[in-house]
Amino acid sequence: MKILADESVDRPIVERLRRDGHTVPYVAEMEAGISDDKVLGLANQTAALLLTADKDFGELVFRLGRATEGVILIRLMGLSPKNKAKVVATTIEKYASELVRAFTVITPTTIRIRRMDLGS
Repeated sequence: MKILADESVDRPIVERLRRDGHTVPYVAEMEAGISDDKVLGLANQTAALLLTADKDFGELVFRLGRATEGVILIRLMGLSPKNKAKVVATTIEKYASELVRAFTVITPTTIRIRRMDLGS
């Protein structure tokens, strides 16, 4: 699966997903500091799901109606980076077919997947 990791994502998560065989460009390694709008545009240009810990992407998608291949929002406060990586990797493996064209929120106790038509 192709997943663009926003710079807000912990490096151990990126490394775990790469080890699991996913293609994971990482904004922190490419163009650190670019705007959220540009990050979302880059994900769209490369047909990648966007993995982020930044809640502002919810506003871009829902309030401003920006198109997206799908967003995975990580809300795993209190977990170690290693445990966050495990939870994210397990979620992606288990729900891969449901993540495209959806806004997904991963918390320590729930996975919420809101499937929707998010534009073209």
